Amino acid sequence: MFIGEYEHTLDEKKRVSLPKQFRTGLGKKMVMTRGLDNCLFVYSKANWEKVAEKLQALSFAQADTRGFNRFILSGAAEVEVDTAGRILIPEHQKEFAGLKKTVVFAGVSDRVEVWDSESWKAYKAHIEKQADSMAEKLGEIGAL
Repeated sequence: MFIGEYEHTLDEKKRVSLPKQFRTGLGKKMVMTRGLDNCLFVYSKANWEKVAEKLQALSFAQADTRGFNRFILSGAAEVEVDTAGRILIPEHQKEFAGLKKTVVFAGVSDRVEVWDSESWKAYKAHIEKQADSMAEKLGEIGAL
């Protein structure tokens, strides 16, 4: 399980150090794709296969399913940790997530999310204000 948040700096070649706390769980090769809320999702190969299987099981007859599959699957790329512990973020993903100089890696259970630092701060402030009402809604459906 991935938890915690870590801030790192992108170098001029779009490489960033993968937090040591996430390296073992993600492995040497992982899959990075466009995520929701304008961040990137990073999965271990094993977790990616589970996600891809679920997406493939959905009916392609529905436009929303086709669109979401295209969004997630076509935006994916295999990335590899180099000997210095860095990963290269593909340009199309860097643009999608609006990554500038400083990025945040956030552990979210089965995946790691990559955020532009300023976007993460704004998103986190927004969510923190809603935490009580979200918890209440989750409690109503028995999730908490």
